[in-house]
Amino acid sequence: MEAADEEQIHHLPPQVDEISQYSSDGALDINKQPALKKATGNWRACFLILGAEFSECLAFYGISKNLATYLTTVLHESNVDAARNVSTWGGSCFFTPHIGAFLADTYWGKYWTGMLTLTVSASLPMLMGSSYNIGIHHVTVYVGLYLIALGNGGIKPCTSAFGADQFDGADSEERVTKSSYFNWYNFAVNTGSVLSGILLVWVQDNIGWAVGFAIPTVLMVFSLSIFVAGRKVYRYKKLGGSPLTRISQVVVATLRNYRLVLPDDCSALHETPEANYKIPHTCQFRMGSPQLQLAEPEHERFFDKAAILAPSSGQNEAGPLTSPWRLCTVSQVEELKMLLRMFPIWASMVLFFTVDAQMSSTFIEQGMTMDNRVGPFTVPPASIATFDVITVIICIPLYDRVLVPLARRATGKDRGLSQLQRLGVGLMLSFVAMVYAALVETKRLEMAKAGGKLNIMWQAPSFAVLGLGDVFTAIGILEFFYDQSPSCMKSMGTALSQLAVAAGSYLNSALIGVVAKTTTRGGAPEWIPDNLNEGHLDYFFWMMASLSLVNLLYFLLCSMRYRGNNTSL
Repeated sequence: MEAADEEQIHHLPPQVDEISQYSSDGALDINKQPALKKATGNWRACFLILGAEFSECLAFYGISKNLATYLTTVLHESNVDAARNVSTWGGSCFFTPHIGAFLADTYWGKYWTGMLTLTVSASLPMLMGSSYNIGIHHVTVYVGLYLIALGNGGIKPCTSAFGADQFDGADSEERVTKSSYFNWYNFAVNTGSVLSGILLVWVQDNIGWAVGFAIPTVLMVFSLSIFVAGRKVYRYKKLGGSPLTRISQVVVATLRNYRLVLPDDCSALHETPEANYKIPHTCQFRMGSPQLQLAEPEHERFFDKAAILAPSSGQNEAGPLTSPWRLCTVSQVEELKMLLRMFPIWASMVLFFTVDAQMSSTFIEQGMTMDNRVGPFTVPPASIATFDVITVIICIPLYDRVLVPLARRATGKDRGLSQLQRLGVGLMLSFVAMVYAALVETKRLEMAKAGGKLNIMWQAPSFAVLGLGDVFTAIGILEFFYDQSPSCMKSMGTALSQLAVAAGSYLNSALIGVVAKTTTRGGAPEWIPDNLNEGHLDYFFWMMASLSLVNLLYFLLCSMRYRGNNTSL
């Protein structure tokens, strides 16, 4: 009897005077009890999560940075086939986060998705050296590569979102700390990238591929063990069901109810009274007093039809007698509105990552035509890209520890710069980088015509400025989509940032293809020929700079019209 009484007491909700001891955002501990702040979450949990992400990045970049060399020297693929296969695989790695995010938000939870995919990823590099029969080897390699892409899709949205879940958004101190988490998350990513590019690539080229792939495998297994060992200190969020199903229900219900007339009073729309998770009905342009409130956009009012209770539906004590594919709650409709509001911001990020993609494509081709002697050293063109990563690693601590406190004093905002201001700074820097790259290419062409070569170190500022842009935008977009996504779609929200990277890479490939085709009409010299001294790569860079400027203006317009979903911007 006493045991039963103790069990009842254990499951009682925390008393009013003890509420501050628990996370206020509904997070649970490993035993599915309200999470104690002193015992769970915060940096004690994030160090373990960041360690897992560092190991994953070390393994991922240890493969991706030298994959073209592996395909041409070990599998004996042609340069064209290797380049195409590397690009396709790279794009897939940034597309698959949506699959992992769907599984994380719907079925497994972020922790279990990350654990399972870490386990899979830890065993994959060994597959790449398991057979030297060329036919079987090809199959094994590409099965392994695309399983890595799928595993990467499970890890990426889960480590970023799961780490952010360790901070209580309702606590002012933890909310500020959460903003720092995204900075240090990207720091771990770039540190893994630098070490893999310097150490693992050297090991692969000079010692052997088996050793080069075995090192990150061991690290992955070790980090997995640490990650699992910390399960008692993590905070877990309740699963909210399939986000794709909830969104699809709104769209289907809207189409089925399109003939119904919307009520003037939004309180007449359907909402489940006992629901724990509710989002109030919103209008897109809310300005001060009700007298200044403008009409809600027609496309958003249209989706409100999914929440109209038809007269024939009827009700009982449990609620409306209708299918969720016919009648949705206001909260479901608002979830779709949140995603719609974020889409214009997302679209402006695609071109930023298109500019970012120049670092692994046109910048490398430009460097191959330059004088790569720096003192007694000969610098490979791809090594100049290290300036991008080094800039990120140096500037993240400066941003987090210097710029944010200074900006906080000036603006009075917890984050210092708002999320949208941070994204805007990065977009501006991408424009500056392309202008500088165009000027460098113009100077290079002038020297080439005179029989000279421009030194490759003139490229370094291009990489450094884009690296600084990554500190603002590539990190800021993770924080933006996490904060602004519905609470049951956090992993899906952070996966949108990965989709922007994939879309930017694909757009870059498309633009280069269009430019190559259109600039050769009428016998005109191609902008990007095999011999860049006979072309006009500077025109391409000026085109990218112009697109970046237009994109920046578009972003400013969108940001002025954007009203935050969950937090003030």
